[in-house]
Amino acid sequence: MLRGMRSLSLALGGLYLIIAMSLQSAPRQPNVLLICVDDLKPLLGCYGQSLVKSPNMDRLSSRGVLFQKAYCNQAVCAPSRNSLMTGMRPGTIGIYDLGTNFRLAVPRAVTMAEAFKNAGYTTEALGKIFHVGHGNQEDPASWTVAHWRPSTPMYVVQSNMPPSQPKKGKTKKKKAPADPRGRAVECADVADSAYADGQVADEAIRRLQTRKESGHPFFLAVGFLKPHLPFVAPKKYWDLYKREQFEPYPNQEPPVGAPEFAPTTWGELRNYSDIPDTGPLSAGQQRELIHGYYAAVSYTDAQIGRVLDELERLGLAQDTVVVLWGDHGWHLGDHGMWCKHTNYEEAARIPLIICVPGLETHGDRSSSLVESVDVYPTLCELAGIQPPPGLDGKSVVPVLRNPTKENKPAVMHFYPRNVKDKGQLIGRAVRTSRYRLVEWKAPGEKPESAVLELYDYEEDPGETRNLAKSRPEVVRELRAILARHPEAKPQVSRPAS
Repeated sequence: MLRGMRSLSLALGGLYLIIAMSLQSAPRQPNVLLICVDDLKPLLGCYGQSLVKSPNMDRLSSRGVLFQKAYCNQAVCAPSRNSLMTGMRPGTIGIYDLGTNFRLAVPRAVTMAEAFKNAGYTTEALGKIFHVGHGNQEDPASWTVAHWRPSTPMYVVQSNMPPSQPKKGKTKKKKAPADPRGRAVECADVADSAYADGQVADEAIRRLQTRKESGHPFFLAVGFLKPHLPFVAPKKYWDLYKREQFEPYPNQEPPVGAPEFAPTTWGELRNYSDIPDTGPLSAGQQRELIHGYYAAVSYTDAQIGRVLDELERLGLAQDTVVVLWGDHGWHLGDHGMWCKHTNYEEAARIPLIICVPGLETHGDRSSSLVESVDVYPTLCELAGIQPPPGLDGKSVVPVLRNPTKENKPAVMHFYPRNVKDKGQLIGRAVRTSRYRLVEWKAPGEKPESAVLELYDYEEDPGETRNLAKSRPEVVRELRAILARHPEAKPQVSRPAS
């Protein structure tokens, strides 16, 4: 009997040794560094824009896969970030505005960060990840460590700060703006940390150092604010460019045949004290704004470079998946429009770069269509995490392994408009490699009530003409794609305060 027990003990000991060796040899779950940049369009050197100075994001693209046809799911901050973090499109959630928290519509949603937290990761967020403000808040359930925000004023020059009175030209009878703004640009000879993004980079470096010491897998989301308005950046980034390098867009008209409500009236920019309430901008004003946007891009690029440098210095780069994502594009005077808030190409197209250690596709480019909701399932697959059911996105891991592979035939995005005598119309857009169709109608209304836009990006990359009436066969094909998706939900109402 003693001999039998001794044999059993030896067998169990051998089994424990095998299990221990197996655990030691199992691949470590990768860390995730998610870099979110506010209002960044694909205006980067790695996207073929030779004038802009973006060496650090360009360097990142050389280490990963750059997606040339990536699109947001709505060209405004909160809904776009909701889509990234929940993996659900605005039409699925039913939120198209800034001030309604996604938890009101989908209270049981498991966010991307929450999925990683549930899988044992330390999850942290710095700067702007979810949209905060306008009554909207951060999502505590997503983060192991409380969300961190920089504490710095928007401007450093007193004369650029918001005026105490309404802008010149507003009458006393007209209600003052609830959120008055100062100048749309600022060029000050200050250190990078004088503005918020420099502080975000400082904190990200500290968090990486802490994560290195812990040795625990992490999901670190770092949200940079620029090039969001106002275009403020230290003088050295303005000095990278000369004002005369910039020219206003040649086409300052909306597409011929477009619905009059489809373009944006760029009210966001008009809130700033040095921008007229109505009418176009002068050539000089346009050059100043374009210059400011470029300077802000270069400023944020430098902060991203500091974070990437620290990731490498700490020896974490070899174990960390890095994602660079812009929440939407930005109109810089094309079609006579500024800001985002449309379904057009300049507002909907975004930069997306994914770097995965160990893959041999570093520096490759993919022309496969991808949308923001695809990031969630992609990161889950890379980390070996089972994503929750109900996501609208599709993992692009096969494309990361083979950038010539097609991810999906079309992507979708949305934009709402309140139209006189029609109420709220949802512009539900489908973008293929060649076309974009936008179907404007109220949720629940019959398809024949829709107002349509169609653009051909092979023959008309500048979107100069709505082709919906002249290409009925293409319209039918693209509406068939829309019909395979659920109808967009109406806007979820905020509870009365």
